[in-house]
Amino acid sequence: MRTQTLLEARWILLILALAALATWFVSAWLSLIFLALFLFTVAFFRDPDRPVPEDPNLIVAPADGRVTEIVDLDEDEVLKIKTRRIGIFLSIFDVHTNRAPIDGRIIYRKHHEGLCLDARDPHCPEKNEAMTWAFENLRGTIVVRQLTGAIARRIVAWANVGDDLGKGDRFGMIRFGSRTELYLPLHAEVLVKTGDHVSGGSTVIARLPDR
Repeated sequence: MRTQTLLEARWILLILALAALATWFVSAWLSLIFLALFLFTVAFFRDPDRPVPEDPNLIVAPADGRVTEIVDLDEDEVLKIKTRRIGIFLSIFDVHTNRAPIDGRIIYRKHHEGLCLDARDPHCPEKNEAMTWAFENLRGTIVVRQLTGAIARRIVAWANVGDDLGKGDRFGMIRFGSRTELYLPLHAEVLVKTGDHVSGGSTVIARLPDR
């Protein structure tokens, strides 16, 4: 269990622990419910280490979850060109840490206020609260967008513009169910399909052509 990730849950865990203790003297069953919620929260904030592929041409998933969308569209915030967007839906049972898809420097980070629609809603990418990141190296620039969901209400950033991250390094997380998007250049070969479950920092999403 990674301390930085678990610290994001400190107030939730404290409240649940106190509730379990206080209700023990009133109802053992109610106390057990709070204890179960405490253990679920600990499990939700788990953050395992992952093997990261070394090949610099390989792009890894920025988050755990299920691929719900692969579509070509214009990325208007950073790149301002047509890209291939891969949408990943994170359920409450997935690890919610976000990881760098490539080795590179963070050249852009911007928070956007918005709604908290269900992360599976087709209007979610345009209307929900979000944080946009851009990672750049000699092979190009990859954009990642974190989006809140109906349950997830907080995007956490652990990295800043100018930071150099290795592929698979953690840069933030979204608390509870949510969506993470990856914007790829059209010449990248996508190696996943809709419905696949991916692991952040480990699953290869796409391959860039050899230079």
